[in-house]
Amino acid sequence: MALEPKSEGYRPFPNVSRRNLTQEVLEVPAMVRFLGLPRRLRMLEVGCGRGVALPALARLCAPTRLAGLDVDCSALAEAASRMGARSVEADLILGDVREMPFANGSFDIIIDFGTCYHISNSEAALRDIVRVLDRRGLFVYETPANQLMSHPIRSFGRTLPWGAAQDLRPHKARILWSSRIKVPVAP
Repeated sequence: MALEPKSEGYRPFPNVSRRNLTQEVLEVPAMVRFLGLPRRLRMLEVGCGRGVALPALARLCAPTRLAGLDVDCSALAEAASRMGARSVEADLILGDVREMPFANGSFDIIIDFGTCYHISNSEAALRDIVRVLDRRGLFVYETPANQLMSHPIRSFGRTLPWGAAQDLRPHKARILWSSRIKVPVAP
């Protein structure tokens, strides 16, 4: 991991042990089950922070490749420690979701636990998510209701600009999570 400055306007979320535990043992398993996420595919979590969700994703989905991307090198250092303590193999990459360091079609599933709601220019993030997703890949994300419950002040009135990602079509929706499938729009 190279040490680089954090993304402009970046404000980290507080490290709350109880919230981390709830995400790892309740939220991630419920999301995987309710959305019926497939196993043995290439999976990326954008904005992975301290890597709280990665061990649960590894256990439940057994991805052929598991990666976490974040702009905060200190959070990624904590994620590396967490992965080591749980014997989880994951690529932890320092980078910005708006300009990811991955080739086109690198992942079958991209998961976002709210990053795209909390950054400037989320249109660029969604466009790059489309680019990095393989054909028929899934983008899994928290719904506005989930964001409002988790971060009521920071999330109020925020939505995702789906016009920037016309190749992502609604797939499955549950109260707290949704997925969209990549179906390229004909030129």
